[in-house]
Amino acid sequence: MKHYIRPTNPMHAQFDALSNYQAKHFAYAYNDGVATLTLNRPERKNPLTFDSYAELRNLFRALCSATDVKVVVLTGAGGNFCSGGDVHEIIGPLTKMSMPELLEFTRMTGDLIKAMRLCPQPIVAAIDGICAGAGAMMALAADMRLGTAQAKTAFLFTRVGLAGADMGACALLPRLIGQGRASELLFTGRAMNAQEGLQWGFFNALHEADALLGAAHKLAHELASGPTFAHAMTKTMLHQEWAMTLDQAIEAEAQAQAICMQTQDFSRAYEAFAAKQKPVFQGD
Repeated sequence: MKHYIRPTNPMHAQFDALSNYQAKHFAYAYNDGVATLTLNRPERKNPLTFDSYAELRNLFRALCSATDVKVVVLTGAGGNFCSGGDVHEIIGPLTKMSMPELLEFTRMTGDLIKAMRLCPQPIVAAIDGICAGAGAMMALAADMRLGTAQAKTAFLFTRVGLAGADMGACALLPRLIGQGRASELLFTGRAMNAQEGLQWGFFNALHEADALLGAAHKLAHELASGPTFAHAMTKTMLHQEWAMTLDQAIEAEAQAQAICMQTQDFSRAYEAFAAKQKPVFQGD
């Protein structure tokens, strides 16, 4: 597959800081603990390529050890979020690949979703316009989603002759909006409009287009100023408890909370409460 899945200079090393990260296949900005990733091919509604898939996966993996990034905002440029895999740069080449090459590609795209779910930072997706295919899956893998009235979300794999089971869709989507609604979207490939997305729980809130990114950053900075170690624990438990019984989940949460009670942020919260002040969390 040439160098599509293994681009030059992959980030296999551990990073303590990503504030100065230089992205090659999307825009990246950092401000006061918040990293903003912007898919920026607006002339094509921000489709993904082999290289952007791989760089996004590598970046989310690196975030596991990036102590300076507290929250991630994921968005798209030019009034759209992401139209999915580029038809000419991905779909076309896939029709000519062998089975081992295809499996390498589908595992890599799934690895992006796993990396998003496993990184400790909360991810806020700001979604305007088209949010389709792999773009819809990235939105689904985020922890919270803010949208606009113009947002149209489509898991349109069936429209190109593929199963709705892609990148974890059959696991993630029913848990968010319910089995019946997920089945409808995955079988038909139709777009879910913004009001449906809000009513069904896909979107946390809707905003005007010109206020969307500001609302996402406001939420992100609120989270970044909170107890970030505890936030990471919350994200970990939300992910791990899918496969637990209730008894296992309660025990796991008892252990998780006991760990959080050993943090300095827990002591800071108590001391601030006693002094009738607002706690200033530092994530340790």
